[in-house]
Amino acid sequence: MSTTIETPDVDQSCAYCGCAVFDHDPICVRDCTDDCGSPTYYCNHGCLSAHIDAAGLAEGTSCEWSP
Repeated sequence: MSTTIETPDVDQSCAYCGCAVFDHDPICVRDCTDDCGSPTYYCNHGCLSAHIDAAGLAEGTSCEWSP
């Protein structure tokens, strides 16, 4: 599996909040399970985390833990 490295445009906005990603600490996320589609940019870890929570992406994906 290979991907290309792309730098977002200077006016690229965050996929979650809409702020300019380069005004913050940008993060690039790419889903490489299906042909490594286009990257999605978030302005910081907080927006990425909020997106994961809002979309329920972590539900049912963790290992079972019992004390």
